[in-house]
Amino acid sequence: MKNTFRAISILEGLSYILLLFIAVPVKYIGGDESYVKLLGMPHGLLFVAYIVLAYLIKDDLKWESKTFWTVLVASVIPFGTFYIDKKYLRA
Repeated sequence: MKNTFRAISILEGLSYILLLFIAVPVKYIGGDESYVKLLGMPHGLLFVAYIVLAYLIKDDLKWESKTFWTVLVASVIPFGTFYIDKKYLRA
């Protein structure tokens, strides 16, 4: 399940970056909402999957409470999931 979480983590981080730095500026600068609509739902699903999988694997990976909350908070910080992958998931 760790490898599944790693994949979801990377995809969630990538979708968040695309949403924040491409789709939202295109929406507000260019007036085109299509990218937000295109990326919004997949990002939302990946975000929920990230949170659920983090909860499911926390015991297997022996994460303390502080580590678990760091993993959760990282999901709302741009590039945060990439940090989590490097610090806690690669091994």
